Amino acid sequence: MKLALVATLAASVSAFAPQSNNARPTVAVQAENSRREVFSTIVAAGVALVPVAASATAGESPRFSVFGLIGDGGAYSEGAAYGSDQSSDLYSPYSVYGKAGSEDSLYAEGGADEIARKKGYVAESQKRLANLPKYVARKEWVNVKTELTRYMYETRGAVRGLATTPEQKALAKAFFQSMEEASLQATLKNQDKCAAASAETAKLLDQFAAAL
Repeated sequence: MKLALVATLAASVSAFAPQSNNARPTVAVQAENSRREVFSTIVAAGVALVPVAASATAGESPRFSVFGLIGDGGAYSEGAAYGSDQSSDLYSPYSVYGKAGSEDSLYAEGGADEIARKKGYVAESQKRLANLPKYVARKEWVNVKTELTRYMYETRGAVRGLATTPEQKALAKAFFQSMEEASLQATLKNQDKCAAASAETAKLLDQFAAAL
């Protein structure tokens, strides 16, 4: 009985005794193993890249140069060499494309295709402006403003590009001002003034097209 009591007391005391902390060494070991695995992965990746670099031969695609000094000096370097590795002038120091207007340039300013495209914008705008009188008569102000904005972005660019003579430039300026006036009067819902500005806008665009 006494032995059993002593054993019970010993067990109770040991329950409150400080226990050794084995968690910290375990965490440390796990962290060390993780670092080793990461390092091994990096080394393996580096080793895998060595044969690829060693087996590269000149002339394979893609070809690059580094500042025009390393690699294929005749290859595009995406402007890194500021044109020093190119045989002709570049569009800009940061471009791989040739200078605009050069003999081998695909784009020529004022070419026949460009002029025809811009004239097409003007012709389409003339058709759209013909819709304004009925919109104004119905007081459809949203349609008036929409017609003056949704396609007229292209019209503005076309008119500016086609206006080369003083007469054409003066007509272009008057056309822009009249178009803005028509849009303003539509916003103010002033029917008479909007109708007059719309008619003037269409007339000026017709005059501009005839002056081309």
